[in-house]
Amino acid sequence: MKIRVKLLLLFLTLFASLLLAFAVFIYIYSAKTRKDQYYKQLKREAITKANLLFDAKVPAAVLQLIYKTTPNSLFEEEVAIYDTSFHLLYHDAVQIDKVKETRKMIDQIVQEKEITFDQGSLQVVGLLYEHHQKTYVITAAASDQYGLNRLQAFKYALIVSFIIIISLTIAAGYYFVSRALKPVTEIVDKVAQITATNLYNRVQVKNQKDEIGELAHTFNGMLDRLEQSFDSQKSFVSNISHELRTPLSTIIGELQLALIRERNTDEYKEIIKLSLNDAQSLAKLSNGLLDLAKASYDQNTVSMKKLRADELLMEAREAVLKISENYKVDVQFAREIEDDDDILINGNEYLLKVAFINLIENACKFSPNHLCTIEIDFNATRISLSFKDTGIGIPPEDIPNIFTAFYRGKNKDFSSGNGIGLSLSQKIISMHQGTIQLNSIVNKGSTFRIDIPHL
Repeated sequence: MKIRVKLLLLFLTLFASLLLAFAVFIYIYSAKTRKDQYYKQLKREAITKANLLFDAKVPAAVLQLIYKTTPNSLFEEEVAIYDTSFHLLYHDAVQIDKVKETRKMIDQIVQEKEITFDQGSLQVVGLLYEHHQKTYVITAAASDQYGLNRLQAFKYALIVSFIIIISLTIAAGYYFVSRALKPVTEIVDKVAQITATNLYNRVQVKNQKDEIGELAHTFNGMLDRLEQSFDSQKSFVSNISHELRTPLSTIIGELQLALIRERNTDEYKEIIKLSLNDAQSLAKLSNGLLDLAKASYDQNTVSMKKLRADELLMEAREAVLKISENYKVDVQFAREIEDDDDILINGNEYLLKVAFINLIENACKFSPNHLCTIEIDFNATRISLSFKDTGIGIPPEDIPNIFTAFYRGKNKDFSSGNGIGLSLSQKIISMHQGTIQLNSIVNKGSTFRIDIPHL
C-alpha cells in the first residue's frame, strides 16, 4: 500500500470518526431536547384542562367532546384527573384509556410529585395539582408524531450530509495528498535516473525547512558520500595497481636478468638479496593495504575492549625496535598516573597498535638520530599522545595531503615508503572517536598529537 493511500485512509478514518461522533451527538441532543420540550408541553396542556374543569367549570362532557372532535385527536394528549385516593374525577376517553393508571402509579406520583416515562410510542407525564387546598393527581399521555417526524427527517439529513461530506473529503484528500507527495514522486523519478556512471546528479531541494526538503538534502548528502567513496575506490585501485606493479616488475626483471647468462655465487647472492628486498617491500605494502581495509570497516563490526594506552605504546615500541637496531624510542609521562582509568581506552588492540607503530616508525625513519620521543598526558576526558622527531620536517604545501592514501611529499627521497602509514593511522584514530594533529617545522622536526577519549 502506497503512502498516499495510507495517509488518505488515516485522514479519512480520523475525520469520519470525528464527523460521525459530532453527528451522533447532535442527533442524541436533538432527540433529548424534543422529548423534554414535549413533556413540558404535556404538563402545560394537562394543567390547562384541569383549570378549565375546576376554575372555568366547563362540564366534563364538553371537554370530552372537544377531545373527540379535535382534527388531530389521534395525537391529542389524553388527560385523566384523580384524587389522591385513586378516585377518577375526569378522563378524556375512558373507553380508550391509553395510560392504564394503577393505584401504585398514583401513589408514586403523590410521593415524587412528578414523574415522566415512555409507554410504547407515548410519552406520559404524571403530576400533582393543587386547587383550593385540595390535591389532585393528573396524568397526560400523547405521541409527539410531529416531533418524531422532524427528528426522523433530521436523521436522514445527517446521514445524507455525512455521505456527501465524506465523498468530498475523499476527493479533496486525494488531491491534497497527491500534491503534498508530489516532491517525493519527483525525488523517486530523479533517483531512478542516478546510476554509478552519473553520481554527480543531485535531487532538487525546493524547501529545506520542510520534511521533504530534509529528505532531499539528506539524500544528496548520501550521494556526496557515495561519489566520494567511488572516487576514492577508483583512486585506491589505481594506486594499488601502480604500487604493486613496480616491485613485481623489479623482481621479474632481476630474475630474468639472472637467467640471461651464468653467474658466480656472489652475483647470484646479490640478485637474490635485491629480489628479497623487493619482496619484503611488496609484503609490507600488502600488509599495509590489509590494515587500511580493516580500518575502513564499520566501527560496529570491529571488536572493542578496555585497553591501557601505555601498555599498547610499549608493545608498539618493542615492535619498532625489532625493525631496525638503529631505532630508538623514548616514552615519557607528563604526570604521574594515580588512577588506571585515566589511561584506559575502549578500542581495538590490533588496529591501535598498527597506528602507533606507523607513527613511531615514521619518526625514527625521518630523524637523523632515529629517535622518537613519545609523551603521554591526560585530563578528565581524554588521553593525549605526542610523537616527536627531530627530522627534516614536512613542507607546508604537503601538510593538507599528508593523510591521503599513497600520497608522498617532497621528503620521499629521504626514506622509502608507500604512503599508506599516515592515512591508515588517521583512519584508525577516527574510528576510535579520536583526532590526530600535525605540527611540523622544516629542518626542525614534526610532532603528531593524538587525542582519544578515555573511560
